[in-house]
Amino acid sequence: MKFMKLGSRPDTFYTSEDLRCVSSEVSSDYTIEISGSRYHLHKFPLLSKCLRLQRMCSESPESNQLPDFPGGVEAFELCAKYCYGMTITISAYNIVAARCAAEYLQMSEEVEKGNLVYKLEVFLNTCILNGWRDSIVTLHTTKAFPLWSEDLAITSRCIEAIASKVLSHPSKVSLSHSHSRRVRDDDTSSNRAAAASRGWWAEDIAELGIDLYWRTMIAIKSGGKVPSSLIGDALRVYASKWLPSLQRNRKQVGKKEDSDSDSESDVSSKHRLLLESIISLLPAEKAAVSCSFLLKLLKAANILNASSSSKMELARRVALQLEEATVSDLLIPPTSYKSEMLYDVDVVATILEQFMILGQTSPPTSPLRGKKGMMDRRQRSRSAENIDLEFQESRRSSSASHSSKLKVAKLVDGYLQQIARDVSLPLSKFVSLAESVPEFSRLDHDDLYRAIDIYLKAHKNLNKSERKRICRVLDCKKLSMEACMHAAQNEMLPLRVVVQVLFYEQARAAAATNNGEVKMTELPSNIKALLAAHNIDPSNPSAAAFSTTTSMAGPEDQWSVSGLKSPKSKLSGTLRSKLAEDEEIDERFMNQGGGRTPSRFKAFCAIPGRPKKMFSKFLSINRNSNDKN
Repeated sequence: MKFMKLGSRPDTFYTSEDLRCVSSEVSSDYTIEISGSRYHLHKFPLLSKCLRLQRMCSESPESNQLPDFPGGVEAFELCAKYCYGMTITISAYNIVAARCAAEYLQMSEEVEKGNLVYKLEVFLNTCILNGWRDSIVTLHTTKAFPLWSEDLAITSRCIEAIASKVLSHPSKVSLSHSHSRRVRDDDTSSNRAAAASRGWWAEDIAELGIDLYWRTMIAIKSGGKVPSSLIGDALRVYASKWLPSLQRNRKQVGKKEDSDSDSESDVSSKHRLLLESIISLLPAEKAAVSCSFLLKLLKAANILNASSSSKMELARRVALQLEEATVSDLLIPPTSYKSEMLYDVDVVATILEQFMILGQTSPPTSPLRGKKGMMDRRQRSRSAENIDLEFQESRRSSSASHSSKLKVAKLVDGYLQQIARDVSLPLSKFVSLAESVPEFSRLDHDDLYRAIDIYLKAHKNLNKSERKRICRVLDCKKLSMEACMHAAQNEMLPLRVVVQVLFYEQARAAAATNNGEVKMTELPSNIKALLAAHNIDPSNPSAAAFSTTTSMAGPEDQWSVSGLKSPKSKLSGTLRSKLAEDEEIDERFMNQGGGRTPSRFKAFCAIPGRPKKMFSKFLSINRNSNDKN
């Protein structure tokens, strides 16, 4: 770090009771009061270099106070010692205070050539601003003198010096040994270049307050030479340093919101301003920051009650790269600690809505054909070839969009499994999130079924219509064999879902044993009537077609059937209880309707009294027709 020494006489300032004096053979003849401290000094050395003191003595000799002196007693003693010719040391830590005090006392060239203002300006421009660490320290000290520093252009000059060093080649930057955690003076040029590519400057400027940091980052971004990824990395470093921990529990947040302390309120407002400033600095490029970092900012925005515009901007940016997120990233705490829900589901719904809007703007998958498309291929022009190239790029872009939707569908199903455990989660929010994903993007419905099963177990008070509503989003054709076995014995599912699961599993098994030819005619008339009552056409083989796919779920999400009882023993009991439940409801409906028997009730009555034998035959694979009775 650079420093400058002025003067050669020893320091003879001393304290006597409540006074500060100078040891001298000549008695003091001038008293000055600074910030409650009194100084007994001499007029000649002071007035010969300070124009303000000259005017004070000439205009009002009895006045001896200097109100609002910048830098306080330390800065005044620095200027007074300079006037006496005593040795003083100027560095990046005190140059701002000395410069402001010298300006206040008007120690300019008008009084004496080569006065303190001139010497400080030369040192600032030639030494301080040429050093990396010195520039940062000086800029940091301007915070104590905001108005003076702005008027003297110290702040702007420091910001320009820092930005120019970030934008210049690393070999041209003067770095002190105490400077950076990543680069030192004795590093070679190649090492500096490698460090610069990693954003060696990010941790150093992170020491600045948010106001100065914001202005510095704006200057760096306006240069247009720093990649957006390095800008994003610098913002991540700053946020991790200054934003409060995001892992607070709701009680801690609640205490903070309920507190009447002005200091805690000021801290919260300061953090909110810091967060919104970081959001405003985010680069426009998609890959500049990670999706995980954006979602952490969104969590902080909820904790700190940031503005709705800031939250919406974060939601829009998260939607651009939602396929990179994880389930834990989406577990965002609610805005208010008083909310009964564990997570903010609405903001995730907003992110999904934005993601789907962006997906609709993807290029079409069919080529644009004009008059040249009708020409002979041997006579195609160069413009037609360009159209083909554009079409290929369009196809690649659309394919990427489709792939991202597949990943997001898997992400949403995992998120539904987490929030399904929340007993305060309304059914409408769960269903809305499940339906927000396009049907084609779910290659299998095992994860979705698991989420529905978790929700039903956590919300046992759901009535029959509500259970039917939540199961409408489930496609039984896309369930794996393990999921079908679990669903067939799940007492929480509506009867319609169980019947569909059994039908599609039987159809898949029959297709596997008959080389793809499903013999629907082998189904008993009672089963056909029951399937018809549930709008399932047993004569349509395409309806029972099932594409066997490998489950994309992790090991922890796979359905285990090792502990389940045999379908022959438990399935009949499950179906019997569900049939009895539906018969009871339909009987009430029939009695209220004047004895009219609904078609569905007739289908139920057509089932034999021993469903165990019927459904065990229904699930059998290698049984010939002679064994049916």
